[in-house]
Amino acid sequence: MHKYIIILAAFAFAACQPATESGPQPAAVEEETPAAVVEQDRLAALLDALPGEMQARYAHRNPKETIEFFGIEPGMTVVEGLPGRGWYTKVLLPYLGKEGHLIGANYAMDMWPNFSFATEEFLETQSTWTTDWPAGAEEWRGDDGATVAAFNFGAMPESMAGTADVVFLVRALHNAARFESIRPFLTELLADSFAVLKPGGALGVVQHHARDNMSDEFADGSRGYLKKAFVVAAAEAAGFEYVGESDVNANPKDQPSEDDIVWRLPPSLATSAENPELRAELEAVGESNRMTLKFRKPE
Repeated sequence: MHKYIIILAAFAFAACQPATESGPQPAAVEEETPAAVVEQDRLAALLDALPGEMQARYAHRNPKETIEFFGIEPGMTVVEGLPGRGWYTKVLLPYLGKEGHLIGANYAMDMWPNFSFATEEFLETQSTWTTDWPAGAEEWRGDDGATVAAFNFGAMPESMAGTADVVFLVRALHNAARFESIRPFLTELLADSFAVLKPGGALGVVQHHARDNMSDEFADGSRGYLKKAFVVAAAEAAGFEYVGESDVNANPKDQPSEDDIVWRLPPSLATSAENPELRAELEAVGESNRMTLKFRKPE
């Protein structure tokens, strides 16, 4: 009897000991990584891999923080207003990935002749932009980038209505506001932005920001700047709900006078080509003070 008691005690003692390397190991419990963290890591890695000339602008354009604030995620359909030479396009295409879709949106064709630089040759290039831009963007897609399409504001295809998750407008509103009295270009731009979004979709605006104490004449868009109250009112008139703002793209060093234009600052430096001292002063200011506003299309 004593023998059985000793054996049972030995088994009980062994069961209480920690497992050794040679013994059975408990199954590892893997902590689930939140999808948002994975996407942030993906975006950070993507930005780290882009060319140095693009990275040189990160301190001024804050692409990671801006994209995250607007809620842009892989697999989404995003409308990028005025993609231009593709600075943000080259970020968005790989970030959205092969399940995503990027739609470039350009100013209305009737708006371009109002610019002083709009030569006949330039206008000819704009007339074929909706086919030329997607063809050019194909070169930036790679094997895993988002698919691409394009349209002109004021002429959005009906088939695109209600398809987008986010409309992304970076420094795109001032010229539309500037020429609004000629034709309601800004009104049409925001109407198309509203129409292209799914219910609940987001409108993200990054725009040169005029201080509240500046005159309305200064802040009419002709100098590049708009007031926050003006942008919010215009978006709400189009049906959007104002969600909030971020100061990620704010630059308090940008303190324009009533005679200044935004293009005096980097990267344009339009007013200091013959004045190295002024150029250095403006370079020290950096890029413009920008409001970063988020709106929502009601469900």
